[in-house]
Amino acid sequence: MLKINAVTKKYGKVPANDNISFDIADGEIAVLIGPNGAGKSTIIKCITGLLRFSGEITIDGMNNKSKEAKALIGYIPEMPAVYDMLTVGEHLQFMLRAYNMPLDETYGDELLRRFDLYDKKDKLGKELSKGMQQKLSICCALVHRPKVVIFDEPMVGLDPRTAKSVIDYMNGKILYIMLVYLKWNISCSYFVL
Repeated sequence: MLKINAVTKKYGKVPANDNISFDIADGEIAVLIGPNGAGKSTIIKCITGLLRFSGEITIDGMNNKSKEAKALIGYIPEMPAVYDMLTVGEHLQFMLRAYNMPLDETYGDELLRRFDLYDKKDKLGKELSKGMQQKLSICCALVHRPKVVIFDEPMVGLDPRTAKSVIDYMNGKILYIMLVYLKWNISCSYFVL
């Protein structure tokens, strides 16, 4: 499902990732482990197509920078990225439109209930706490039903109940997770940088 082959990313002459290769099969959960500055977030940004690199990354056999491959990815950044003047519900509609998908309020509402945001559906992004913004970022990444979900520091800002919901959601999904410290009991493959 996700193949990283000989990926190198340099900032100037300094390598952040040097010839990294690994595969993640459909349904697997993978965790990147390494100290600060090891290149974990850099490889995640390469996978999502946010950074240029040498080497090859494919998602379901397609180049990761293709429109088709990007439609298979849900990305949750370390810092929540929400629009101040959109409501919680409008965020999900915006994401579906961005992926040219029909509006599916049933699934969106299911996600909002799972992450305890349904009663906040009409609140503006700027009215949400950091934890609620992180939950909304997760819902936005999942609303188009991606095959690959990429978390960068997935539990930052989440209360224990929501963190458990995230872990429960992972079952049966292909996820690519980056954690600096493993505090959660997750059955997964580990890649050490």
